[in-house]
Parts: sequence; C-alpha cells; structure tokens
Amino acid sequence: MTVTSAETKTQVREQHAAIDCDIHNAMPNDVTFRKYLPTEWHAHHQSNGRRGHVGSGYPRAVPHAARVDSWPPSRLPPGGDLGFMREQLLDYWGFDYGILNCLGGAGGDLNLPYAAALCRAMNDWQVSEWLEPEPRLRASLLVPYEDADLAAAEIARMGDHPGFVQVLLVCRTREPLGHWKYWKMYEAAVRHNLPIGIHFGGAGGGPITGAGWPTHYMEDHAGMSQAFQAQVASYALSGVFDAIPELKVVLIEGGFAWLPPLMWRLDHHWQHIGNGAVPLKRLPSEYIRDHMWLTTQPMEEPAQKAHFAQLLDQLQMNDRLMFATDYPHWDFDAPTTAFPVELDSDLKRAIMADNARNLYSLL
Repeated sequence: MTVTSAETKTQVREQHAAIDCDIHNAMPNDVTFRKYLPTEWHAHHQSNGRRGHVGSGYPRAVPHAARVDSWPPSRLPPGGDLGFMREQLLDYWGFDYGILNCLGGAGGDLNLPYAAALCRAMNDWQVSEWLEPEPRLRASLLVPYEDADLAAAEIARMGDHPGFVQVLLVCRTREPLGHWKYWKMYEAAVRHNLPIGIHFGGAGGGPITGAGWPTHYMEDHAGMSQAFQAQVASYALSGVFDAIPELKVVLIEGGFAWLPPLMWRLDHHWQHIGNGAVPLKRLPSEYIRDHMWLTTQPMEEPAQKAHFAQLLDQLQMNDRLMFATDYPHWDFDAPTTAFPVELDSDLKRAIMADNARNLYSLL
C-alpha cells in the first residue's frame, strides 16, 4: 500500500512501540559494490558476473516490486538510499528498530566461492553504510547457504557483530531446509545466537510451484506459501530440532493462515504412519510452535473479519508473530492499517514490538 497523508507517525507512537522486521535495503550501484568485493574477484565479477537458477521476474509495471513513492530523489534504486529510507520509513512511522533483509541473490549464486565473496561484500557494505550510520537498524547476515562450510565461515567472521541479528536464507532452496547438508550452518548460527531467517523468494533449480511453472507473476507471488509449507514440513520431520535444540527459525513474508492446517495434517499423519528413519520425540506441531517465528506481512485478511481472531486462536503463536512492513515493496503494510481487526492492547504490543524485541535481544 501507499502511505497517505492521514496516516501519521504520531498515531503509531501513541498506540505502541513498533519494530519493523522486514525492510529491504539495496546495493545502489556496481561502483559501490566493487568497493567491498575482494579484489581477486573483480575480474570475474566484471567478465562473468552472477549465475543463478531461472526464477520469476517482477512485472514491468512494478519495477523492483517497489511502491511508486519509494524511488529516492537521488535516483538510486528503491531501498538504496539510507537518508530517504530513514525519512520515509523510520522517522515517519517512529520505528524503534528495523531489520534489514537484503535480497538480490548473492547467497544463492551457483558459483559457490563467488557466492561467498558476494556475501562478504554485501555484509561489509551493510555494516559500513547502514548499521554504523543508523543505530535503529539491525541486519540479516547473508551467507552462501548451499554450502554449509562456506556459510559457517561467514557466520564465524561476522556473527558476533552486534548489528547482525539473524542469518538470511530464501524459501526456494536446492533441498528442503531440514536436510542434513544445512546442519553445520545451523550449528554455526546457534553458536552466535542467531536465528535463521527464511524470506520469500529464490529459485533453487526446481519449478516455482509444486505443480510446475506458472504462466503469470501473480500465480508465483500468491503461491509462495507452497514453498514455505515444504520447508516447515522438512524442519518439523527431519529431526533437526532434536539434534540442534537451540535452533530458531523465522518465516518472513510467507503469510501464516496456512500454518494451522499444515500442523494438523503433520500431526495426524505422524501419529498414524510415523516419519520413517527419524524417530521424533514430540508432535511436529510442538517443534513448530517452539522453534519458529512468523512475520505479519503479507497480512492475512479474511473476507469475514471475525475469522482473523479465529486464525490467531488456531495458530497459538501470538508470542511468535512479529510486525513487518516489507518496505519499499508495493504490498507495504502500514502500522496503522495493517491488521484487519482491532487487537487488544497486550496482543498488539506483543506483535508490534515485544516479540521481535525478545527474539532479537533489542533493548
């Protein structure tokens, strides 16, 4: 949505503190990028560049999937100008903190050593040009997630920096994320007290939906929950939460209305047929509720507003649901209009700030 003149930061400040758990910063240009890219990769970056799986592009009518008012006067891409983002988002809405989730595919590059160099450059850039100038910001650490050794090395390098609060993956990966190949990365994240954030997007090498390749962008956009469901099932059934009990996972920009029936289905099938070689100690739903967090954007908006309260009751994760705007994207949720119903004060305070404050250890 687009911010209107009637929505003011005062409304938010008078109601509750607020933390935005999904802000997209963007590398402004290649000149800036090369400042942070290790020198030995400059020639490769110039002559070959990135290699990734085929994915889905944004519609031409919505470049960068951005709000029409999010293009900075500096002519940098949306999310590429800290000063403009500070004015339009942090200051306007009075956010206490914002969590940066920098997308762009660095972690999923098929050339894994190059992916590691890209992530290193992006992380150093975030520290220098976002975290140090703006104390309200925290960031997600980019890693070459398809190679657990390389990912663990980047976590070891930057995981203790106070500005990084989680490790960022995307939802479409080469294997479901409960697969043992990712466990070394999880162990490294736990050592540095970092949750794993899984964001909308990616390609992973397979069809974009569970039924093949869609014709339209909207099929891809609305169907992303299929990938999130596959990842949740993989985590819950793989035994990873028994093997790494401190592991925390955040599902970002994937919705949440689909999660209660998925938990019901997983519990039902596990009780009847088990899950093969990995004997779980608890119901799948118990692992999900104990180890997973969710962000609100895209907000679920049932046709009958009363059903939203029923959804929260079925979800039973009110202490794990965290507010997000998805700035600067076209489906931005403003703090004053995001929820389809008025929530009670304690619940709203928890979702708007306290849950994120607890997870990310924000003062």
